[in-house]
Parts: sequence; structure tokens; C-alpha cells
Amino acid sequence: MPHALVALLFFLSQPFWETKTPEQWTLQEIDQIRRTSPWVQSVGDNPPLVAFLATAAPIQEAENELRRRSKGAMRGPDPEYADFLRENGGEVIVLAIYWPHPENFGTLAERRRMEDKSVLVVGHKKYGIVGHFPPEAVDPVLRLAFPREVTAADKSFTIQLYLPGMDFPERDVQFWTKDLTYRGKLEM
Repeated sequence: MPHALVALLFFLSQPFWETKTPEQWTLQEIDQIRRTSPWVQSVGDNPPLVAFLATAAPIQEAENELRRRSKGAMRGPDPEYADFLRENGGEVIVLAIYWPHPENFGTLAERRRMEDKSVLVVGHKKYGIVGHFPPEAVDPVLRLAFPREVTAADKSFTIQLYLPGMDFPERDVQFWTKDLTYRGKLEM
């Protein structure tokens, strides 16, 4: 009896994304994955922005499930970005940021500064952007691709950002690798 109780308590202590399939997730649970899960972080304030690891399986599954349920009413990501992911998905980590005003994406000089100053920091090493996709009116998400240099042995990683068109463009977002496990695998 005690072994069954321990197993039950372990099962109940796991997050819903570990115990249910995406088809079983409620809309509230899908929203939770997309807004408050370990794969999502707030990026400063003024304005507060939501950043998420777009290449993480639970994020992709939540978005795919929303599109399936909307029966085509919800648009997918930019086709150029989708092609990039098909070709490079296993080699990159994509940080995506919901952009409040896609028409305000800074000057050309600011966008170049974003390309130069935005880096993935793992330990003492820094890695620059290997691709980016600006926000658009129909897809108001900035996507920054970095080389997949993070391993489960790394305690955490930080992405230092320069966000064009923002009053306070320099922001950092940190993720803890131990929190990014999904179905027994590190997901970024």
C-alpha cells in the first residue's frame, strides 16, 4: 500500500503537461503553458514583454493544439520562419517575444544594434544571433534564433537583448535548465 501511495503522490505532484497529452489540455492549461510555464519569462517592464522559447516542444504543442481547435481560424507563424525551423530546428534555440506594436520596430540602426548586441550567454561563453524574424502586423512576434549550445549540465542560460524601438532596449531573460524538462527531455 505505501508504494501505491508514493506513486500516486508523485503522479499528482507533476505538472499537467507531464500527465496529459496536448489534446487533453484545457484552454486554460494551454494559456498557462504559453504565459506562465518555465519556458516563458517576463522581459522587464516599461512595457512588460513576454518572451518564450518557441522551439520548446510544450510551447509548439500548445500552439499547434490551439490552431487545431480553431479549425484554421488561428494563423500559423510566418512561412519564412516555418521554413527556417524545418531546416534548422534541431540546431537552434528560438526566443520569441510578443511585440505590442509591430509597426514600431525601431530604426534601421537600432535593428542592426539588436543583431550585434543580442547574445545567448552560457557560462562564460557568448553566442550571437544566427537568424531573426521581425514582428509583423499579421504575426506580432519577434523571433531571435541562437545556436543550440545549452546542455542539461548547464545550470542556466541568459539571453541578453537589445530591443529596437523600446525606451529601455537592453533587457535580459534567464532560464533555469532544470525547469525546462518535458517528458524526461531538456526542451528549449
